[in-house]
Parts: sequence; C-alpha cells; structure tokens
Amino acid sequence: MELVTDLHLHSKYSRAVSQQMVIPEIARWATKKGIDLIGTGDWTHPLWLKELQANLEEEGEGVYKLKFQIPNSKFQTNSKFQTESVRFLLSTEIASIYSQGGRLRRIHTIIFAPNFEVVGKINEKLRSAGVNLMSDGRPITGLSVKQLAEIVFSVSQDCLIIPSHAWTPWFGIYGDKGGFDSLEEAFGDSEKNIYAIETGLSSDPAMNWRIKELDNRSIVSFSDAHSPEKIGREATVFNFKFQISNLKFEDIIEAIRSQQIAYTIEFYPEEGKYHYTGHRNCGVRQSPEETKKLGETCPVCGKPLTVGVMQRVEELAGREVKSQKSKVKSGVVMIYDEEKKRPPYVMLVPLMEILAEAINSGFSAQNVLNEYNLLTKTFGSEFAVLLKTPLEEIAKISRERVVEGIKKVRSGDIVVDPGYDGVFGIVKIWPSESEGKPEDQEQMSLF
Repeated sequence: MELVTDLHLHSKYSRAVSQQMVIPEIARWATKKGIDLIGTGDWTHPLWLKELQANLEEEGEGVYKLKFQIPNSKFQTNSKFQTESVRFLLSTEIASIYSQGGRLRRIHTIIFAPNFEVVGKINEKLRSAGVNLMSDGRPITGLSVKQLAEIVFSVSQDCLIIPSHAWTPWFGIYGDKGGFDSLEEAFGDSEKNIYAIETGLSSDPAMNWRIKELDNRSIVSFSDAHSPEKIGREATVFNFKFQISNLKFEDIIEAIRSQQIAYTIEFYPEEGKYHYTGHRNCGVRQSPEETKKLGETCPVCGKPLTVGVMQRVEELAGREVKSQKSKVKSGVVMIYDEEKKRPPYVMLVPLMEILAEAINSGFSAQNVLNEYNLLTKTFGSEFAVLLKTPLEEIAKISRERVVEGIKKVRSGDIVVDPGYDGVFGIVKIWPSESEGKPEDQEQMSLF
C-alpha cells in the first residue's frame, strides 16, 4: 500500500491561518489532494483539542479517523471525494524563543504523540512550565528545544520530534537568524532521539544530503499549510504491506526512524521565499556565489541581508553530493543520490499554479477552480493528475495547454525565478510568455 502523508499543518487557531482550516475542510482537501494520512496540527491549543476529540476516533493504535462522514461540499460532488478514507496523526508545532550561546534562538519543532492521553500529559507539563497554550495554535515558549524534548520524552518515549522547515532563516534549526550549526548543539543529549528533519519549502533532499549529520536521519517533507488549498504542496510517501485500516502510529514512526520512505514530493526550493540571500525592501537578491563576492550587507541601504537557505547550506555542507534523474512510466522525473542510498524525490508545481499559467488567469480565478475541480473529480485527486494519469486521458477532458503544462512539470522543463527574504519565487512553465502574466497576491498569503 502506498501511503501519501502530510503531517505538518495548522488549524484556524494559529496566527495567519485561514478560518477554513477546520476538520471538515482539512479532510475534504486532503481527499482532493490525494493525502491518505494527515496531521491534526495544533493539539496544544485547548479549543482545537476539544474539536479533535469530538470529531476523531481511534482506528489503529494512534491513528484516527472521522467519527462521522462529512457531507459533500460545493467542491465535492461525487463519491470519489468521500472523506471516510482520510486518517489523522496527532501532530503539533511549538515555537521556542530563547537565548543560548550569546544569541537569540528561534526554533520551530513538530511533535507527534501516540494518543490523546499523552497529548494531555504533555500539555499539562507545558502549562506547568509557564507556556500559554491558549495564545496560539503554535504556542511560543521560552523553553529551549533541549528542554522541550526532555519534557516530551519524559511523558512518552513513543513521541517523535522533528525540527520544522530546518533551514528557514528565522525559525529553522539550521537557519541563519536563530539556528545552530548542529543538532547536538541544539538538543544536547536528546539529539540521539531526533530521527528526521523537515526540508521546508526552500530546500530539497539533495541540499540536505550534503550535511553529514543527516546521513542516518530521514529527510521528510510536509506542507506546513495555513489554508486548505495548500495542503499537500509537499508530502512524504511510504510503502506498507497492509491496508490503511491496519495502520498504527508506531508504523509511521518506525518508518521515519529507519529511513523507510518510498519518496518525497517536493516544492521547487527556488519557489520558496527564503531560497536566496537578499533584502526585500531594496529588491536585492544574491546567489551563494554572488554573496561570497559581495558579502552579506545590502548594497542599497547598508543593513544586513537575510541569508538564504542556499547560502546556509553552503556554510554547513561537508561535501558535494551528486544526484541523478530517472523517468518513470508516466514521464515523471525521480531524483536519486548517485549511490541510491537515500529515498528519491520528485519535484512538482501545484496543479492550481499550472492551471493559472496555462489558462492565463489569476491563481484563485473561478475558471482555474472549475478546471481544478474537473480534473481532480475525474481522476481522483491532484496527485493522481500530476503523477500518474496518462496525458492522453487528461487530454480528453482538458485543453491542450493544460496537458502541455503537466507534461513540462513532470519532466522538469520549467524555470523558477528564485525567492528571497520573504518573497516567493515565481514558476515559469512558459518562460517566454511570462511578461504580462496576471499577478495573484493570494498565492503569497496564508503560507
């Protein structure tokens, strides 16, 4: 059984998150995207926890399903979008802001718990440590990540902690603004219990393969979605020999611990908003090579540049790692490390972005949504459209330009204008026609 997972997202109780991030919409969009197992997000927040307990019931040990079938919405008009197949894993994210080594540290971590009883005990310990859990779905604590790990593992060794979007300048474990040079520096003795890191939107597995301390750790990718349509923009795929109804929490955790991942689905890292070094206010953007020559001071205003993910990887990398590409039957390009010791990955552009450029409309224009709903309803899910459906089948119901766009994305025949300092990169499937393309600011929000 191939199991597609997205285990990092947020509820409506987190800051800068859509009010549509409620259980029915999360389940619906997970189904539309092709996600089999999704994180709950935000179980530290008391109100969201009550909603989770009221709406979910345990199926396998530590894996939850909906107690009630959610009625179809305007987006779901046939049985292919029944949400009864979606499963949930108890996940949350915590922001640690504290001083260590003479520097202010800002680190986000994802925590997975095996059941609601463990969740309750961790929440109680966090309250006792002075954490205001009602303040935000992703609460801020003055606890170090080492202290946080000690609290979590004191409740249950079955829990899993993964550093979120590991390279993000402001909140990543390796980030330039508040991060560390190693996991041991951050977690101390608990470093041995950190079995994976999350790539984040601005890095891909190949960049992480260059870091020696990650050799024996899994590289996972999730969406960190702040709105329903962003669910699944990154995902991690597992292969199991049993059906989802028999899935247990320990199956997922053990697969991550032992690097038993089939492949990951990646956002183009250049499209991430911190890929390159730069200064948004002054329109300054620099590659690592340019930064090496020009330095990390903005040439316009004289203030420090925000050091991007690529630059930070160059600083910490212990080696070069060669990758190779191989096409599968559908024309999708899989990327492997040269020795094929690590799980491969595939680079995708979200279907709505492909449609927006193909149709020459804004990202959330009604004609784009109509085309998206037609394709996902006909072929089962967004991932089915992007990864598996024969192009000749798509051509039967969609315009030629849409088919061409999907084909180009599958083969990697696109151009991305890299993002920097909070500015998302821009995908160009047809680069020569990029001028005059409608801008859609919504693409830049709720991330």
